Amino acid sequence: MIRLYHCFDARSFRPLWALEELGLDYELIVMPFPPRYRAKEYMAVNPLGTIPAMVDGETFMTESSAIVQYLVTRYGPSPLAVEVDDPAYGAWLNGLHFGEATLTFPQTLVLRYRRFEPGRAEVVADDYAKWFLARLRAVDRAMQTSDWLCAGRFTAADISVGYALLLAAQLGLDAEFTPAVAAYWARLQARPGFQAAKASQVRHAPEGADASPI
Repeated sequence: MIRLYHCFDARSFRPLWALEELGLDYELIVMPFPPRYRAKEYMAVNPLGTIPAMVDGETFMTESSAIVQYLVTRYGPSPLAVEVDDPAYGAWLNGLHFGEATLTFPQTLVLRYRRFEPGRAEVVADDYAKWFLARLRAVDRAMQTSDWLCAGRFTAADISVGYALLLAAQLGLDAEFTPAVAAYWARLQARPGFQAAKASQVRHAPEGADASPI
């Protein structure tokens, strides 16, 4: 069975959401954030101490968007994947990596200097918040002609970018979303798979665990 190591609403939410969309059986290990300090036994699983980690038989992975790609292709066929001969294949791959490399990266700096080390580098946090919002222009442009990022349907690319919007909402950046991006975020939250993933992390949390997001 697939085992996923997870923290509430951390990057591991991407593969959790994909698992629910695919209807796959899985074991979810919910830990406090950051686990490298608050669940040190996790270091034996992933020496980097980062979230997520996924174990599927002999397969071990730690990159959230790559895990999503693995799941939707390894356990396909699925409409969440786009085949290599589809004209939307390049846009699909781009969206998968855009969600993490371009959107989530600047948010990690905002998270660090606004939530975990407030007062230390507020200017850095403000600069990276502006960077994130500027990068959302690509999402806004895509939403002008479609409800989803590519292929005319919901795919794994929307999961990747959707997590970045979830993190933005946690950081209070959603107030700056354009109307098109705000409507897209509402569509993502309305998906049964998204709602099931949110419920799953609560259901699998150890008794008495802090259920607040990162």
